[in-house]
Amino acid sequence: MYSYVARQPIFNRHQKTAGYELLFRDGEGNAFPVGVDENKATCCLLVNSFIADSDGMAQAGKRCFINFPHKSLVRLLPTLLPKKQVVIEVLETCQPNDELLLAIRHLNRLGYMIALDDFNMDPRWQRFLPYVHIIKLDLLKIGLEAACEYVAQNRGKKLMFLAEKVESYRDYTQAHQAGFHFFQGYYFSRPELLKSRNLKPERLSTLRLLQEVCRDQVDFERVEQIIASDLSLSYLLLRYVNTAVDRLKVPISEFKQALVYLGEEKLKVFVSAVATAQASIDKPHELYALSLQRGRMCEILAAVSGQDVEAKPAFMTGLLSLIDALLDQPLDELLAQLPLQSEIRQALLHQHGSLGQLLRLTIAYEQAQWGLVNQLAEALGIEGPRISQSYQLALQWSSKYDLQAPPRPLTAAQTG
Repeated sequence: MYSYVARQPIFNRHQKTAGYELLFRDGEGNAFPVGVDENKATCCLLVNSFIADSDGMAQAGKRCFINFPHKSLVRLLPTLLPKKQVVIEVLETCQPNDELLLAIRHLNRLGYMIALDDFNMDPRWQRFLPYVHIIKLDLLKIGLEAACEYVAQNRGKKLMFLAEKVESYRDYTQAHQAGFHFFQGYYFSRPELLKSRNLKPERLSTLRLLQEVCRDQVDFERVEQIIASDLSLSYLLLRYVNTAVDRLKVPISEFKQALVYLGEEKLKVFVSAVATAQASIDKPHELYALSLQRGRMCEILAAVSGQDVEAKPAFMTGLLSLIDALLDQPLDELLAQLPLQSEIRQALLHQHGSLGQLLRLTIAYEQAQWGLVNQLAEALGIEGPRISQSYQLALQWSSKYDLQAPPRPLTAAQTG
């Protein structure tokens, strides 16, 4: 497998390379692929072309400008990256609302450099400017004259301006005279397509790892075992902790040391990004989200049922209930590769036993089969209102670990 990234240089006023914008690509066609979710594209770029890049593309002494959509920003995905090596580009598709402002302010206080991409002079962005370092103006979109006039009017402010789509010598000279600090466009260089071999973690390992970090209290020994069993996960973790973490004085070569150094919160963001990047481009992300949701709902229902069912097997049953659709392989063949309890195996293959009934109830509720819901609820000793409550709790919980789900807003306390 290969990963692809387009890299376009950004020049300063002396025509020296100041950095590179990195752009997601899924093949040798040098264009953003149609129909790919922006958040998934960002995760793929970070995992495949930044964290796992063995050629040191992100370590060449130049800052990497990386596009982040709204959901990735409010989930603080940029915190995976070293603040001295990146510029966070706030995509023009982002809505300038309160939750985004809290995220940008938080990232600014952490020391990240922030740029507004394709700035359109909308007054709603005005309150963001104290936390922004660079404004990117598209000369083709808003016009050379209007862009130069805006820069000239704001030259006294603590802002830097980057001219995008510089297509000619005239564009460059006028933008330079107006006071632009940086320049990017075909006049200087077209995006260069870079191709590298891509280490892919086993999807089963990724799902198991995601299951572990989704728990309220992470079992670091279990996480270490899963990572140690997968070469690609091992590589990604050690590569990440040694190259993308600030203030690391001594190289880390042990998984346990790496996990302790990261801590729970950053580990969860890292694993969520890897899982999202791992998702096949042609697979709807809803399958992954629904797997998590089913796992959590089965776990909650197990606790309120009249059956003697433990939480962990119930979670695993729900989590693996869509694995055949995710991996395009027969369910019995996939389960044969996993050391599962016979009760879980029977529940998944035949929906037998208490675990099978919990799974049937969860699926029936998803599909609004209310007669079957009532029948199964009575058999399991679960009160009707508990089922809807369990569904809502599972939905809220699973959204925390799905980077493509509607984000939970930051609070003022979280942003310090």
